[in-house]
Amino acid sequence: MKKVKILKTNINEITLEEVTNTLTSSKSLTVAVCNANSLVRAYKDELLNKVIESFDMRLPDGFPVAKASSLIYRNNQKRVDGYKLFTETVKKGINSNTSHYFYGNSKDVIDKLISELIKKHPSVNISGFLCPPVGTAEELSSEYYEKIISEANPDIVWVSLGFPKQENVIKNFSMSKKISSNLVGIGFAIEWVAGTKVKAPELLANMGLEWVFRLIQEPKRLYKRYLIDNSLFITYFLKQVLLNDKKVSAE
Repeated sequence: MKKVKILKTNINEITLEEVTNTLTSSKSLTVAVCNANSLVRAYKDELLNKVIESFDMRLPDGFPVAKASSLIYRNNQKRVDGYKLFTETVKKGINSNTSHYFYGNSKDVIDKLISELIKKHPSVNISGFLCPPVGTAEELSSEYYEKIISEANPDIVWVSLGFPKQENVIKNFSMSKKISSNLVGIGFAIEWVAGTKVKAPELLANMGLEWVFRLIQEPKRLYKRYLIDNSLFITYFLKQVLLNDKKVSAE
């Protein structure tokens, strides 16, 4: 899979269709959905960057990352955001009876998510869910939870624990090799599907303004991510451009 360097992290040059096809036909893959915030944090934290780099697929979530890839490498990269990744993979997997498992978030959100999925796709294959209490990445990737998920044996595990906890949990599960499912760090995008949060209109997202909509909704939680980290992303991106720091790899 071709990857290009954005800031310090190698990100897939890929389409949404390619990702959904891969997830519904392969097993044992790890997937990180990378936005400007996660790449800025990885830029400042070498250990975190190594965690992300250990994933099989690192997707360009959000307008800034996709646009940066397109500007530097002239690849016309489009967003592969968590919401579309989830909804399109579920839709794609209906014909192949792809089974889905949800790990993380709250039971209230997951109950509503499953209800919405069944309304839209009555034949969707849901093999289970697990909403553990708050804990560290090490606690949430313990043998206890690992055994429950491995026994369910789903095709895809959607991990919704927030960044970077979910990435560390996935890395730990992957290293133990006891779970053969695809492991996808979906964050809280599933809350848009569940209807517990309102998603920005697609027009705003395509204009790179989804962050404004979300910041208005949750200013206390998101001000640092969007007002500080987005500014840092632009700064680090311009530094990469000025240094002509390009890297293309076929991992």
